[in-house]
Amino acid sequence: MAGWLWLRCLFGPSLHRIHRPPQQPRPEGRAGRRGWDYLPRSLERHTDNILGWASALWSLSYYSSPLILCYLYRKGYICSSKLVPVSQYVGTVLVCLLGVACLRGWGRWRNPEYLQFVSILEETRRNHTPNNKKKLASYDFDFSHWPADFSWKEVSNPKFSKGGVSLLKPEPKHRGATDSLLNSVRTLPCHIISYLVAHSFGRRMLYPGSVGLLQKAMRPMLQQGQARLIEEYDGQRNKLISCDGNEIDAMFVDRRGERGPNGKTLVICCEGNAGFYEVGCMNTPLDGGYSVLGWNHPGFAGSTGVPFPQNEANAMDVVVQFAVHKLGFQLNDIVVYAWSIGGFTASWAVMSYPEIRALVLDASFDDLLPLALKVMPESWRPLVTHTVRQYMNLNNAEQLCRYQGPVLLIRRTKDEIITTTGPEDIMSNRGNDLLLRLLQHRYPKVMTEDSLRAVRQWLAAGSQVEEESVYIGYEVDDDWCMSVLQSYQTDRETPFPWSVGEDMTAEGRRQLALFLVRENVCFTPPTFSKLISPRLQCCTPHTTFSRLSCLSASEFSPYAKYNWSTKTHFGI
Repeated sequence: MAGWLWLRCLFGPSLHRIHRPPQQPRPEGRAGRRGWDYLPRSLERHTDNILGWASALWSLSYYSSPLILCYLYRKGYICSSKLVPVSQYVGTVLVCLLGVACLRGWGRWRNPEYLQFVSILEETRRNHTPNNKKKLASYDFDFSHWPADFSWKEVSNPKFSKGGVSLLKPEPKHRGATDSLLNSVRTLPCHIISYLVAHSFGRRMLYPGSVGLLQKAMRPMLQQGQARLIEEYDGQRNKLISCDGNEIDAMFVDRRGERGPNGKTLVICCEGNAGFYEVGCMNTPLDGGYSVLGWNHPGFAGSTGVPFPQNEANAMDVVVQFAVHKLGFQLNDIVVYAWSIGGFTASWAVMSYPEIRALVLDASFDDLLPLALKVMPESWRPLVTHTVRQYMNLNNAEQLCRYQGPVLLIRRTKDEIITTTGPEDIMSNRGNDLLLRLLQHRYPKVMTEDSLRAVRQWLAAGSQVEEESVYIGYEVDDDWCMSVLQSYQTDRETPFPWSVGEDMTAEGRRQLALFLVRENVCFTPPTFSKLISPRLQCCTPHTTFSRLSCLSASEFSPYAKYNWSTKTHFGI
């Protein structure tokens, strides 16, 4: 029995923190919040440090392996006479590390706190009951050992195909059979290079949060953020299994039992390319009293896999299914809130589940390709275009245009990431292009070339005074624009795109276009209870990690009444 228990300690997960349940008294000598860091004894602590350094060196060697191999080749070390002694050294090191791991298991076996934890973990694996899960939730440990809480197999979903959920694909070029075959042979080298680029440094440049070294550096911050969500907000950590087999790390904070109407609305948060739910978007809706469900991209923190578009959509799908079938929320009680690159999964969710109540996109963009071309040499344009379209096609605007519901767009006027020239050029912010694509789809008769020219002039204004000057210069009659939209919406019950503006003069279309961009209350199809439409709000923070810092908690709601006296905004 003792030997079996030692084996469980040897192969068991690292324990980081113990979250004390609310009803359990704090042990004597413990201070601070409702929990404490797990304190390994001397033997376990030292052996764990050795294994940690070995893991870090392995990660560093892995990412620098091309350079190391080139150096060894130039020095003549890649030959049989040199590899034999090197393999002997590597074998010796592995045996030593195995001995260190055994000593760590011995140190864990002598720690009562770890023995209690590993016993609860084994009991939960054998019998995954709510009571056992509640006990296990009192511990923060390596998420790979966490039992699965929900799988896509538990629900019947017609959206699944053999390769996962469906995505919008680029339209293929029509060619003859002979021409297509010759073109395939001619472009084969480009296809091979594109694949290698996308699966090596390309993915890591696009999603730096998936790099192991960055996650190791951020681990203390992530553990602190997770402890805050669990101990201060009674968050529930869950493992979700997507249709591609990836394990998705999710955190749910339930506010339905609290006072106030916001708790009945679930906000699903989609993080940026280096964001984690532990320190990301969840804080804003939590401050507003909403129920919140956060999750990490595949390959981020506790989630497994790699963050390619197909894997991202598969993960988002199981998150929505979990919210509906496990947590008990209706789709019309869900709001999706995304930051930056999270706009891809958010726009996919509202496209695939059009009953979702509303969408909030903060510092997002319309398409990845212009941003990728910005950071790569001009001579690489064909390769970059093919790589993005084939492997990293984040077509946010195309997906967003297939959604009929309310949308809130937030543009950062000093954004350095999604601009194609620089933060000082506000018109190079791809949030403008996302807004214009949505306007052109929903109001195609209004958004003529002349109207677009007027809207761009207003978007380029650097202050509220300049905005008002442009607005007054076009002599926009707000009462007339409002009456036109009201009469159109009363007479027809049609989804977007609307045909309003087809019988107007050029001057009328310009006025209506500027009115749609400027006013904070406009119109969606009458199937929605609130007359609210897509709108874009300008915010001044320019740092990548600022989270709606110029919005109050009440203003987070897509249905809140805004005080626009101190903010620049675009209403659609």
